Amino acid sequence: QVQLVESGGGLVQPGGSLRLSCAPSGSIFSFYSMGWFRQAPGQLRELVATITSGGNTNYADFLKGRFTISRDNTKNTVYLQMNSLKPEDTAVYYCHAAGRTYEYWGQGTQVTVSS
Repeated sequence: QVQLVESGGGLVQPGGSLRLSCAPSGSIFSFYSMGWFRQAPGQLRELVATITSGGNTNYADFLKGRFTISRDNTKNTVYLQMNSLKPEDTAVYYCHAAGRTYEYWGQGTQVTVSS
C-alpha cells in the first residue's frame, strides 16, 4: 500500500522560508501529477501548485512568485520551496499524487507563520 509522507513543515517568522518534501513510502509506478494543496482553519482546501511528470507546472495566483514546485521523477518525490512567507500562508499543507485511475493524499504537514 502506498503512503505519501510529507516533511518540512514547522513554525517560521514572517519573511522566512520552508522547504516541504513529499515522497511515497511504498514501491509504486510513477505518478502523472504531483502537487500541494493547503487548508487553513475555516477554509476550503485550495490548490497551491502541481507539476506533471513532463515538468509542466501550475501555480495558484496568490503565490505571486514566492513558491516553487519541483519534482524528482526517479524518486517520485515532490518539493515545495516557500519563500517570503506570510501569516496568511498558515495552513495544513497536503501532498497529492495522481495517476490515470487513482490518487493519493498525504496526512498533511502544519505550516505556521507567526512572529
